[in-house]
Amino acid sequence: MSVLIAVTALPCGLVIGLLLGALGGGGSVLAVPALVYLLGQSPHEATAGALVVVTVGAVTGLVCHARAGRVRWAAGAAFGALGTAGSYLGSRWSAALDPTVLMAAFAGLMLVVAAMLLVRGLRAAREADGTGLPGAPGAVPDAVAAGPLGDSRGASPSPVSPAPTRPVRVAATASAVGLLTGFFGVGGGFVVVPALTLVLGLEMPVAIGTSLLVILINSLTALGTRAGTGTLDWPLLAGFAACAAVGSNLGNRLTSRLRPQALTTAFAGLVTVLAVAMAAVAVPHLWAP
Repeated sequence: MSVLIAVTALPCGLVIGLLLGALGGGGSVLAVPALVYLLGQSPHEATAGALVVVTVGAVTGLVCHARAGRVRWAAGAAFGALGTAGSYLGSRWSAALDPTVLMAAFAGLMLVVAAMLLVRGLRAAREADGTGLPGAPGAVPDAVAAGPLGDSRGASPSPVSPAPTRPVRVAATASAVGLLTGFFGVGGGFVVVPALTLVLGLEMPVAIGTSLLVILINSLTALGTRAGTGTLDWPLLAGFAACAAVGSNLGNRLTSRLRPQALTTAFAGLVTVLAVAMAAVAVPHLWAP
């Protein structure tokens, strides 16, 4: 690993960690574009390497949430185990796919993430205007206190009516989450948290903590599947992941000082710009002779 690449990798990891810590999720979608366009990795190497960053971030966050008692180990382990088949298939499918098609699909994923971020931000803004009383002590709407991606830092748990557990629905949802992680090399927290809330009926703070266990299991499965399919630049990824972990801690502190809606809108805008740029590069090559 050259000095120039190392100097580029460290701030990239720090920025991604800051976004993960400040927004509670979604920042991992920037890992693949950073690894491809800034650090010279191939799309297949980048999606595999991003899993290392996701795994380190999941472990770091899981420890913090576990200390606060916000992890349901049995539910998370079961959900994650059900997703291992999807993670395995997604990893195999991704490794066999043409790199241009993979990057075009990833650009589509980033647009979906940006849209979900904007929808949640708008929903939080409407709830703040309609039900909250800004400036009144303690009158903070749950959606705002929970953060742009369902992060519940500082918020009291909102009761969620336990939904009847349907085994087929749980298995299908877990497999879809695993497929997403294995195929794209992202944590998929923007999908896992709503799934745990709606399918298993977990409260939002608990769903966030438990989602990290699910992400960890799926990421490790995908990494194991890709272990023999190519080589990874471990020194580069180690520095990248370490900076992401440091940035995540800093981002947690940043959350209380900046408006969550402003962070969400800015991040959604950044993801949209990157997605359009990636699509502009990848899509024309899909029909190239």
